[in-house]
Amino acid sequence: MAKEPKSGLKVDEDLIRKLAGLLDETGLGEIEIEEGDSKIRVARGGTSVVASAPAPMAAAPAAAPAAAAPGGDDYSSHPGAVTSPMVGVCYLSPDPKSEAFCSEGDTVKEGDTLLLIEAMKVFNPITATKSGTVKRILVSDGTPVEYGEPLVIIE
Repeated sequence: MAKEPKSGLKVDEDLIRKLAGLLDETGLGEIEIEEGDSKIRVARGGTSVVASAPAPMAAAPAAAPAAAAPGGDDYSSHPGAVTSPMVGVCYLSPDPKSEAFCSEGDTVKEGDTLLLIEAMKVFNPITATKSGTVKRILVSDGTPVEYGEPLVIIE
Protein backbone atom coordinates (compact mmCIF):
# COMPACT_ATOMS: atom_id res chain seq x y z
CA MET A 1 0.00 0.00 0.00
CA ALA A 2 1.53 3.29 -1.06
CA LYS A 3 0.91 6.38 1.01
CA GLU A 4 1.44 9.85 -0.31
CA PRO A 5 2.80 12.29 2.30
CA LYS A 6 2.34 16.03 1.92
CA SER A 7 5.60 16.25 -0.03
CA GLY A 8 4.11 14.24 -2.92
CA LEU A 9 6.53 11.35 -2.36
CA LYS A 10 4.90 7.96 -2.82
CA VAL A 11 6.28 5.49 -0.29
CA ASP A 12 5.66 1.78 -0.80
CA GLU A 13 5.60 0.65 2.83
CA ASP A 14 5.21 -3.02 1.88
CA LEU A 15 8.39 -2.86 -0.21
CA ILE A 16 10.27 -1.17 2.64
CA ARG A 17 9.06 -3.88 5.07
CA LYS A 18 10.17 -6.61 2.64
CA LEU A 19 13.59 -5.00 2.23
CA ALA A 20 13.96 -4.62 6.01
CA GLY A 21 13.08 -8.31 6.40
CA LEU A 22 15.67 -9.16 3.77
CA LEU A 23 18.27 -7.24 5.81
CA ASP A 24 17.47 -9.40 8.84
CA GLU A 25 17.40 -12.59 6.78
CA THR A 26 20.74 -12.01 5.02
CA GLY A 27 22.63 -10.07 7.69
CA LEU A 28 23.37 -7.25 5.23
CA GLY A 29 23.94 -3.72 6.54
CA GLU A 30 21.93 -1.98 3.85
CA ILE A 31 19.99 -2.51 0.64
CA GLU A 32 19.46 0.13 -2.02
CA ILE A 33 17.25 -0.19 -5.07
CA GLU A 34 16.79 2.29 -7.85
CA GLU A 35 14.13 2.39 -10.52
CA GLY A 36 14.12 5.26 -12.95
CA ASP A 37 14.83 8.37 -10.94
CA SER A 38 13.43 7.00 -7.67
CA LYS A 39 15.62 5.35 -5.07
CA ILE A 40 14.92 3.50 -1.80
CA ARG A 41 17.63 2.59 0.69
CA VAL A 42 17.02 0.57 3.83
CA ALA A 43 19.94 0.44 6.27
CA ARG A 44 20.70 -0.70 9.80
CA GLY A 45 21.89 1.90 12.27
CA GLY A 46 20.79 5.30 13.55
CA THR A 47 18.33 5.88 10.74
CA SER A 48 16.77 2.64 9.66
CA VAL A 49 14.94 3.68 6.50
CA VAL A 50 15.72 6.34 3.94
CA ALA A 51 13.63 6.88 0.82
CA SER A 52 14.36 9.56 -1.70
CA ALA A 53 12.13 11.22 -4.24
CA PRO A 54 13.15 11.78 -7.83
CA ALA A 55 15.84 14.40 -7.64
CA PRO A 56 18.66 15.47 -9.88
CA MET A 57 21.74 13.49 -8.94
CA ALA A 58 24.87 15.57 -8.49
CA ALA A 59 27.78 14.12 -10.38
CA ALA A 60 30.39 12.62 -8.07
CA PRO A 61 33.87 14.02 -8.51
CA ALA A 62 35.77 11.78 -10.88
CA ALA A 63 38.59 9.94 -9.18
CA ALA A 64 41.80 9.49 -11.08
CA PRO A 65 41.87 5.93 -12.38
CA ALA A 66 44.25 3.95 -10.17
CA ALA A 67 44.08 0.87 -12.40
CA ALA A 68 46.84 2.16 -14.63
CA ALA A 69 50.23 2.29 -12.95
CA PRO A 70 52.86 4.91 -13.84
CA GLY A 71 54.60 2.36 -16.07
CA GLY A 72 51.40 1.99 -18.13
CA ASP A 73 50.47 -1.37 -16.59
CA ASP A 74 46.77 -2.18 -16.31
CA TYR A 75 46.09 -4.10 -13.09
CA SER A 76 42.31 -4.41 -13.48
CA SER A 77 42.53 -8.03 -14.67
CA HIS A 78 45.62 -9.09 -12.69
CA PRO A 79 44.99 -12.44 -10.93
CA GLY A 80 46.43 -11.08 -7.67
CA ALA A 81 44.45 -7.83 -7.68
CA VAL A 82 42.46 -7.04 -4.55
CA THR A 83 39.61 -4.83 -5.74
CA SER A 84 37.35 -2.43 -3.92
CA PRO A 85 33.99 -3.92 -2.95
CA MET A 86 32.48 -0.44 -2.56
CA VAL A 87 32.78 3.26 -3.25
CA GLY A 88 34.48 5.18 -0.45
CA VAL A 89 37.69 6.72 0.81
CA CYS A 90 40.78 4.55 1.21
CA TYR A 91 42.94 4.61 4.35
CA LEU A 92 46.21 2.68 4.55
CA SER A 93 46.44 2.78 8.37
CA PRO A 94 43.93 2.55 11.23
CA ASP A 95 44.58 6.20 12.18
CA PRO A 96 46.89 9.02 11.04
CA LYS A 97 49.49 8.32 13.76
CA SER A 98 49.71 4.56 13.12
CA GLU A 99 51.86 2.57 10.73
CA ALA A 100 50.29 1.32 7.48
CA PHE A 101 48.58 -2.08 7.55
CA CYS A 102 51.00 -3.28 4.84
CA SER A 103 53.75 -2.01 2.57
CA GLU A 104 55.06 -3.14 -0.79
CA GLY A 105 57.24 -6.19 -0.24
CA ASP A 106 55.40 -7.36 2.90
CA THR A 107 54.27 -10.96 3.17
CA VAL A 108 50.56 -11.28 4.00
CA LYS A 109 48.27 -14.18 4.82
CA GLU A 110 44.78 -14.65 3.45
CA GLY A 111 42.43 -12.59 5.65
CA ASP A 112 45.06 -10.04 6.79
CA THR A 113 43.80 -6.44 6.71
CA LEU A 114 45.42 -4.50 3.87
CA LEU A 115 43.58 -1.18 4.21
CA LEU A 116 40.27 0.41 5.21
CA ILE A 117 37.56 1.92 3.06
CA GLU A 118 35.33 4.45 4.76
CA ALA A 119 31.82 4.55 3.39
CA MET A 120 28.95 6.33 5.15
CA LYS A 121 31.09 6.85 8.29
CA VAL A 122 31.79 3.11 8.57
CA PHE A 123 35.37 1.86 8.23
CA ASN A 124 35.36 -1.42 6.31
CA PRO A 125 38.50 -3.59 6.45
CA ILE A 126 39.71 -4.83 3.06
CA THR A 127 41.50 -8.13 3.53
CA ALA A 128 43.96 -10.18 1.51
CA THR A 129 42.15 -12.62 -0.75
CA LYS A 130 45.17 -14.95 -0.76
CA SER A 131 48.53 -15.36 0.92
CA GLY A 132 51.58 -13.90 -0.81
CA THR A 133 53.75 -10.83 -1.18
CA VAL A 134 52.36 -7.32 -1.63
CA LYS A 135 53.84 -6.33 -5.00
CA ARG A 136 52.02 -3.02 -5.52
CA ILE A 137 49.78 -0.69 -3.54
CA LEU A 138 47.81 1.15 -6.20
CA VAL A 139 46.06 3.71 -3.99
CA SER A 140 47.18 6.53 -1.73
CA ASP A 141 45.99 7.29 1.77
CA GLY A 142 42.84 9.42 1.84
CA THR A 143 41.96 9.00 -1.83
CA PRO A 144 38.47 8.14 -3.13
CA VAL A 145 38.04 4.69 -4.67
CA GLU A 146 35.36 3.21 -6.92
CA TYR A 147 33.66 -0.17 -6.88
CA GLY A 148 35.86 -2.76 -8.62
CA GLU A 149 38.95 -0.55 -8.64
CA PRO A 150 42.20 -2.49 -8.09
CA LEU A 151 43.72 -1.50 -4.73
CA VAL A 152 46.60 -3.90 -4.03
CA ILE A 153 48.44 -6.56 -6.05
CA ILE A 154 49.42 -9.75 -4.20
CA GLU A 155 51.64 -12.36 -5.84
